[in-house]
Amino acid sequence: MASSLVSAAEWACVDVETSGLHAEFDRVLSVAVVLLSAGGEQVGEFSTLLDPGCDPGPVEIHGLTRERLQGAPTFDQVAGRVAELLRGRVLVAHNAQFDYGFLAAEFARAGLEPPVERRLCTLTLNRRLGPPVSDMQLGTLAAHYGVELLQAHDALHDARALAGIFRASLVDASRYGMELPLVACQPWQRALRPTQVPKVRCAYRSPGRLEAGEPLVQGMKVAFTGDTSVDRGELARRAVDAGLNVMGSVSRHTSVLVTNDRNSGTGKARRAITEGVPIVDEAAFLRLLDDVRPGVPHEQQTVVPKPGKAPSGPLRGRRVLVLGGTHPQASAAQARVGELGAAAAVNLSASITDVVVLAGGEKDRRMARIVSLEVPVHEVGWLDGPVVEGPDDGAAVVLPRSGVVDLPAGGRWTVSDCWAQQSVGQGYDFGLAELARRFGVDVED
Repeated sequence: MASSLVSAAEWACVDVETSGLHAEFDRVLSVAVVLLSAGGEQVGEFSTLLDPGCDPGPVEIHGLTRERLQGAPTFDQVAGRVAELLRGRVLVAHNAQFDYGFLAAEFARAGLEPPVERRLCTLTLNRRLGPPVSDMQLGTLAAHYGVELLQAHDALHDARALAGIFRASLVDASRYGMELPLVACQPWQRALRPTQVPKVRCAYRSPGRLEAGEPLVQGMKVAFTGDTSVDRGELARRAVDAGLNVMGSVSRHTSVLVTNDRNSGTGKARRAITEGVPIVDEAAFLRLLDDVRPGVPHEQQTVVPKPGKAPSGPLRGRRVLVLGGTHPQASAAQARVGELGAAAAVNLSASITDVVVLAGGEKDRRMARIVSLEVPVHEVGWLDGPVVEGPDDGAAVVLPRSGVVDLPAGGRWTVSDCWAQQSVGQGYDFGLAELARRFGVDVED
């Protein structure tokens, strides 16, 4: 009856009761293991109380007082037996990251390597299956699948109920052809303390959100949620090394959320869906990390001119996109764009007036769109001294916000405007004719 997707797997349904929520500091008070064959039949079980050598914590939840635990073995005394039961099997638990984390920490304290290579979370599996229940708690799912749960928060009773829920969930997953959410377990050396990535200031300005089919750009704000095959800390470290800005939360400014289950229901996943933040899975993110495009360093941001002062330089008013090249080459080109009075862009948008192509830039997937839009494309030598026609040569002068240009006396000028819609009471909203009247410019519709 097991899903054909993992027909060779054998299972160990595990539940632990603990003195707290943090595996680094808290301890396991009891552990239960129910063994299932590849076909889902129960082939054995084991449970024991444990002497944690510390305060048992929330007794009102698990009922394990100091008196009940007195005389129980310590984990290192049963570690060999537990390892024998788990070895070669997929660990199954409801919120598997929690149960595995505590077991791995206890094995590490005993000087042993956890004998578990993969785990499966029934909470994640049922979030994907989407049964018609009010919540995903173990007791609620047990009632839905018709599984008996005699005593909640008792490790053995919970593990038995977990086994029944898992068997029923396997049937549904097989019926729908759904891939099971198997996760590789992290190396035991990191069991006691999850990999920490120091929060450092990202050197690049945020280019906005990740667009479908586009590469990552340095400075993008990245968040992670849910189980990952690669240790979460290692993923974050790779992202930081690539020049991305790793965030601990999701907001409307987040560029992309990385998760293997977009419907996991975590706070980050819900916020990402609400805000329309792009979501990619771990495999896609790792592929994107192979080709992160250069970003714009904070010190190279184009300064917004103060009212009454226009940017100087022959490219003033233009917005230039640089494609290709190595990171140093692209950064140098973007800096040169700023020196010439233009704004350096990192994404293709309707505001782009010119494109500079460095080595390899002609292969950029955006080139087809650039050609179709007939945006002028230049080689890097164009930045050595571009020739820009002045207003009296008939070329349009594009002014940035608050920009100013001196118009020579005489002649006839055609002026077009583009104003962002503003709410009532927010600033001034002069029509083009009124602006022309105020500044003495003839306007031709």
